Amino acid sequence: MPDKFMCRQRLSGPLIALAAILVTLLWSAAAYAHGVAEGDQGYVQEVSGVQFGPFMYLGAKHMVTGYDHLLFLFGVIFFLYRLKHIATYVTLFAVGHSTTMLFGVLTGVSANAYLIDAIIGLSVVYKALDNLGAFRRWFGVQPDTKIATLIFGLFHGFGLATKVLEFELSKDGLLPNLIAFNIGVEIGQLLALSAILIAMSAWRRTKSFGRHAFAANVALMTAGFLLVGFQLSGLMISQGA
Repeated sequence: MPDKFMCRQRLSGPLIALAAILVTLLWSAAAYAHGVAEGDQGYVQEVSGVQFGPFMYLGAKHMVTGYDHLLFLFGVIFFLYRLKHIATYVTLFAVGHSTTMLFGVLTGVSANAYLIDAIIGLSVVYKALDNLGAFRRWFGVQPDTKIATLIFGLFHGFGLATKVLEFELSKDGLLPNLIAFNIGVEIGQLLALSAILIAMSAWRRTKSFGRHAFAANVALMTAGFLLVGFQLSGLMISQGA
């Protein structure tokens, strides 16, 4: 009985903390599918011509506040200790995100943002299960996390492109502005990654890391399922409206 009680305690702490943060995000105004603040939305709809600085800022802001990406990124680097390995995954995401972002906006190809974000939520679930070694135990195979990171980047960029298309941006200066936005995304990603790495490095030096690693990834998986449920609920509401 004491062992079971201690196990529940170890699971409940990280799970409650992560769930509380996620619920707060989901109920915030910025928590809709690739949500963009009203002020930013009005700006991008009204401006024309090359606005390199402002669009770079918007890209960085989008990434720093992109809770879905941050959850996935947390899962990706959870057991990565070398900077060169981390840089590889960050680069793969950047390539995927930039490719579909530019392709989607420039060609006008779009999809339902809720469905795209539901898939992104599933990617968080996937990474948590991967960290827990579930695929090897269940199926006897180890998925390629690098390919998964690239695919996640493709979906993330395509989801954002779908949202940007709704704003009907001016064609004047569109390509330079999109490039600026993508540069901002990478800057924001580096800022977010730096903060996560500092926190993870401090945590790894404590004895609690080994004890709580399992619980943290269970919490991460729960967060991913919550994201999926939120996006599917949004899809049903939007279709019923």
